[in-house]
Amino acid sequence: MDRLSDYYQALNIELWQQKQMGNVSELPTNDWAALKQCVASCTACDLYQTRTQTVFGVGNEQAHLMIVGEAPGFNEDKQGEPFVGRAGQLLNEMLKAIHSTREQVYIANILKCRPPNNRDPLANEVQQCLNYLNQQIQHIKPTLLLAVGRIAAHNLLNTKSSLESLRQKIHYYGNEQTPLIVTYHPAYLLRNPIDKKKAYIDLLFAQRTLHNLLAAKSA
Repeated sequence: MDRLSDYYQALNIELWQQKQMGNVSELPTNDWAALKQCVASCTACDLYQTRTQTVFGVGNEQAHLMIVGEAPGFNEDKQGEPFVGRAGQLLNEMLKAIHSTREQVYIANILKCRPPNNRDPLANEVQQCLNYLNQQIQHIKPTLLLAVGRIAAHNLLNTKSSLESLRQKIHYYGNEQTPLIVTYHPAYLLRNPIDKKKAYIDLLFAQRTLHNLLAAKSA
């Protein structure tokens, strides 16, 4: 059975003090434990009033591939881990399709708290929370970022372009100009399974891009 068929079959399925610099917090650049604690105790926006717990991220801190989603959902808020509901199960299968696992990549979200009723993140929430993600990226130093979904892509790339127009291209993020690829969010694919083939094409593009980037590094 070829990889596409395999894919379709699988688819059935110590506290430090924050210093304010305008609207951006000065965070510990090398202390992963301190950054986790800062996120866990964050009250920078109103979402802390409705969360069960923060959702920091999960995976390999030396990962070459870092996946960035939008925000925690109901299950993530309860368990404190990103992508653990049905969308998380689908993400696992998407990774499996390119011969990878959750343990090999790092997974995080733009927001670390669940917005009420899973609404879209507000601009001020993203503004307050994005620096946490930037610190995670600086720590992990991924070779490639994979933004899943419109909200993640728009906020990372500072654009309002359609997700379709952002796909199948290599973008660059942040001061380090980390290569970034955009694809669909697993939750979207659950609602729109017709686009799963497109998502698979995106994953192969990401896999190929990552291979080329790593080869260039080692040359």
